[in-house]
Amino acid sequence: MMLTCLANCVRGCRGRVLLPVRTAKSFSTRLAEVGRLEAPKESGAYETGQLFLHRVFGYRGLILFPWLARVYDRDLNTKKEKLGDAAENLNNNNQQQQGREVKGRTHTYYQVLIDARDCPYIRAQTEAVTFLGHQDSARSLYAIPGLDYVAHEDILPYTASENSTQPPLQHELFDKFLSPVPNRDPPFGAQQTLIAWQRKNHPWLELSDVHKETTEGVRVTVIPFFMGCRTTQSSNVYWWRYCIRLENLGPLPVQLRERHWRIFSLSGTLETVRGRGVVGQEPLLSAALPAFQYSSHVSLQAPSGHMW
Repeated sequence: MMLTCLANCVRGCRGRVLLPVRTAKSFSTRLAEVGRLEAPKESGAYETGQLFLHRVFGYRGLILFPWLARVYDRDLNTKKEKLGDAAENLNNNNQQQQGREVKGRTHTYYQVLIDARDCPYIRAQTEAVTFLGHQDSARSLYAIPGLDYVAHEDILPYTASENSTQPPLQHELFDKFLSPVPNRDPPFGAQQTLIAWQRKNHPWLELSDVHKETTEGVRVTVIPFFMGCRTTQSSNVYWWRYCIRLENLGPLPVQLRERHWRIFSLSGTLETVRGRGVVGQEPLLSAALPAFQYSSHVSLQAPSGHMW
C-alpha cells in the first residue's frame, strides 16, 4: 500500500492508524497499528511534539513549531467575482486592475519532521529544505533531510500506541530536538537545542508568503523562501528556493511533461528556462496519486523579482 493512500484508508479503521510494515526476511508486507487518530483542530494551533499523518501525502510526521504565513489564494478572488453584482464587472480599466489584486490572509503552517521510514514512499522531496554555505563566495547548497512545511488543514493528529514496539518517529534530529515529558499531551517537548536552532536559522527557515491558484482542475501552491546573498567580485547574487505542490482536483489524470519559466529580476534582466519535467521527473497526477511536491532554486541579480 502506498502511503499516499493512507489518508483515505485510516478513516475506515475506527480511529486506528494502520501502516504497512515490510518483513525483512520474507519481504512480505503486513499492517501494524502505530496509534489512534485524534479529532483535527478546527481552531487553535497544534503544539510542539504532536504526531500526525499528512492528509495528502500520508507520511508520519512530528510538529516542531508553527509559522504564521500570508496566503494569497486567487481562487477565493475568483469566487467573489462570480458572486458579485454583474454591474461591478463593468468598471473602468483602473478599477479592474485593482480588482485583480489578491489580499493575503494569515494562516498557520508548521515546520515538521518526516519519519525516515516513510520517505521512500511519498511523492514529495524529502530534502527540500536547503541553505547556503557559510563562505561568502560559495554557491554550494546544503540540505537538511526530512524537513517539511505543512498547512494546518493537512494535519491528521494521532497518538502513538502504548504497546507498539516501533519508535514514535525515526529521524536523526528527533532525540536532539525533543525529549519525553511525563503527563503531557503531546508527550514530547522542545529541548533547548530546538529553540536555539530555530532562532539561529530563522532567516532562511521562515515561511512568510504562500500563493495558490487552480487552473483547469489543477491546484498549484507555491512557497518562496529567501536564502541569502552571496558576493562575487563583480556583483551580488541573491538566492531563493521555492516549493511547489501540484494537486489534481479533477476526475481525469494529468501529467506534467514540460516546464517553462520566465524569471524577471528587478535589476532588469529576463531569463527563460524550458525543459522536460521537473527535478528529473514527469509526474502523473491521478485519482489514486493526485499530488506531487518538489523544490528548486533560483538566483537573481537583485533582492527580488518575479517568476511565471
